[in-house]
Amino acid sequence: MPQFVIEREMPGAGSLSGGELQGASQQSCSVLKSMGPDIQWVHSYVTDDKIYCIYRAPNADMIRQHAQDAGFPANSVSEVRNVIDPTTAE
Repeated sequence: MPQFVIEREMPGAGSLSGGELQGASQQSCSVLKSMGPDIQWVHSYVTDDKIYCIYRAPNADMIRQHAQDAGFPANSVSEVRNVIDPTTAE
């Protein structure tokens, strides 16, 4: 299944409390459950003013629908074409 990186512009994201992050996670998971098994949240990286999420889905439209239904921004949705890491150099 294709994998996507979603960039969410969320000023102050890095200052969100554990409870606020839990609430956002619960909201996301609730919407994912209603959308069925074709879309999966892998994990997210929280920075000062953005959250970068990794999702698996058949297409970018499904990612955007999830964001809309969950009430989260999806400023950029990009399909991952390849993954590299230090072992790629070997």
